[in-house]
Amino acid sequence: FKKNDFIYFSEDKASHIYLIQSGQVKIGVNTEDGKESIKAILQKGEIFGEQVLAGEEKRKYFAQAMDDDVSVCPLTLEDMEGLMKTNKEFSFKIFRILGLRLMKAERKIESLINKDARTRIIEYLHDLAEERGQKVGDETLVKHFFKHKDIASLTATSRQTVTTVLNDLRDKNMINFDRKRLLIRDLSNCLLYTSPSPRDLSTSRMPSSA
Repeated sequence: FKKNDFIYFSEDKASHIYLIQSGQVKIGVNTEDGKESIKAILQKGEIFGEQVLAGEEKRKYFAQAMDDDVSVCPLTLEDMEGLMKTNKEFSFKIFRILGLRLMKAERKIESLINKDARTRIIEYLHDLAEERGQKVGDETLVKHFFKHKDIASLTATSRQTVTTVLNDLRDKNMINFDRKRLLIRDLSNCLLYTSPSPRDLSTSRMPSSA
């Protein structure tokens, strides 16, 4: 798949689970007001479309390629069941992925209820660096950084708030970033900068109920 190609659309018939072999895939939905709401950005080794395992017949979300070299392996429900029965290592990996995804969903709900916009954004950057970052001395480098609007959607904030928080962290020499990469100077101290400013709070938003 090339960048922006859809692997499937919402309302498509659900018949396969997909394993990402290369590239990144965006999972999302278009709200009633025409806005895009991103649920997850997944990378090599992760799965999507797993709702088929729970009996989903039509897709609730779309899946879209984010790079020009996205390759996925489609598995039917029967394929998946067969692999999980005969390959214990594969079965354990799938359960681990699903378990981690459930934990993330629970943390996100808690964050939306209890934490301000600035904290949600900084905690997201911290988690992103822990999951996908590479240590470069005392610093942590994320090679595939996301657009501000995508971070805003993932953290239920606004693009303006994301830009404000990122620029503030860069001014404090906590991070550096460009369109493709994020560098966190000291990951262990990253969460110390979650105190909100009035501007951050005024530009935050909660997700649409759609």
